[in-house]
Amino acid sequence: MKVRAALSDGKGSFLFDEIELGDPGPGEVMVRLHASGVCHTDWDTMNRTDHIVLGHEGAGMVERVGEGVAHVAAGDRVVLNWAIPCGECFQCGLGNETLCETRVTVGEGRFRYRGQPIVPSFRLGTMVEATVVPAAAAVRIPDDIEIPFPSASILGCGVMTGVGSVLNAAHVPEGASVVVLGCGGVGLSVIQGARIAGAERIIAIDLSEGRLEMARRFGATHAVQSTRDDADLSQAAERVRGMTDGRGADFAFECVAIHALAAAPLRMIRHGGMAVGCSGIESTVPIDMKLFEWDKTYINPLYGQCRPQRDFPRLLRLYGEGHLMLDEMVTRTYPLERLGDAYDDMHAGRNAKGVLLL
Repeated sequence: MKVRAALSDGKGSFLFDEIELGDPGPGEVMVRLHASGVCHTDWDTMNRTDHIVLGHEGAGMVERVGEGVAHVAAGDRVVLNWAIPCGECFQCGLGNETLCETRVTVGEGRFRYRGQPIVPSFRLGTMVEATVVPAAAAVRIPDDIEIPFPSASILGCGVMTGVGSVLNAAHVPEGASVVVLGCGGVGLSVIQGARIAGAERIIAIDLSEGRLEMARRFGATHAVQSTRDDADLSQAAERVRGMTDGRGADFAFECVAIHALAAAPLRMIRHGGMAVGCSGIESTVPIDMKLFEWDKTYINPLYGQCRPQRDFPRLLRLYGEGHLMLDEMVTRTYPLERLGDAYDDMHAGRNAKGVLLL
């Protein structure tokens, strides 16, 4: 069947065109997409590779299932998960499903563009009218959870990364003090995770007063507006110490994806505290080892250590109970053809999250 999609053009930009989508094979699911989140990773992906089907945050309805698929059926609402576990490799056996060594994907030729195979982004490809994914990528939304597709779609990357980094990776306890560097989609999700965990003090740091105001709405108890001349955030760290009895916070989460600030969360924490890198910085950066003094820990979890069949139902329950704000995170929605506007709003910091309607 032919479906309309947003594709990278191989030159650092994108185009809209039809692709040919094949039927789901054994262990595969065809999903009719209703919404796709827009994030910085989608933008970065356009500069890394040739033609691909863009998008890796999606929600929709199952249209068809292949042989052997039992956990979802046609008509089910699903959220898609990009870190697709095989369930059988060494890391999956340890419960580290985000670190799966197999990287499950669908059969060759499920996606074709102008007669040639084309790869879906993150083995999903969600900026498209319909997609075919490995069955393990589809997590069923319970019938008793009423959630709009745009709100469900953003669970699949930024929300899971932020909330999971707090609850699964850092194990923030009740009463803790938490600093969040950067108040975009991931940072706001960290703030929500810290609120859900029962943190007593949640300090948001950002250049933008508008983003700090969003942070307050999502659960920040304190806000620090940084300045561009505070290049390493040492001045902001002094203010954090003033808010935390002179010691520094128990936890600090980096959510800015700026390599020069990779070490900044270490400045924010007390002796024995924990710094968490959430944005996936992969650059080589210089580190002043004195920042680790004393007994500080720095962890760099992938995707909030997501185990999709455990974590997505938990996040959906938290939403259903009114604890996890997802509708409020979707600042704007766009038709597929306005992807450029969604990117512009994202880069300008106007959105907590932008979502394409498909």
